[in-house]
Amino acid sequence: MEIFKRFTFEAAHRLPNVPEGHKCARLHGHSFHVEVRIDGRPDPHTGWVMDFADVKKAFAPIHDALDHRYLNDIEGLENPTSEAIAAWIWQRLEPSLPGLSAVVLRETCTSGCIYRGPEEP
Repeated sequence: MEIFKRFTFEAAHRLPNVPEGHKCARLHGHSFHVEVRIDGRPDPHTGWVMDFADVKKAFAPIHDALDHRYLNDIEGLENPTSEAIAAWIWQRLEPSLPGLSAVVLRETCTSGCIYRGPEEP
């Protein structure tokens, strides 16, 4: 079974590695939407996979680090694509959320990515 919790944050960025003249090379901002997914079996006693409050608590420092920030200034996000942001979030959540199965990041209503963890070697 998979559960999820959704979060939002507002941030500005620019993509330094796009071709010259690309609109995303200019400074712009997004209302980012993040969905944190946890895979597991419901506990026989509590009936849940994980307490949503625990997911919220794990995401709180990440939200503080990203919300109303210039993402390019954050270590590890010098080229803050959706893919890079989702992987960055995963790396910070994974130690405290057993069963983390995906980080879904939407930068617009129609565009985003799903990150399911580092690839096997």
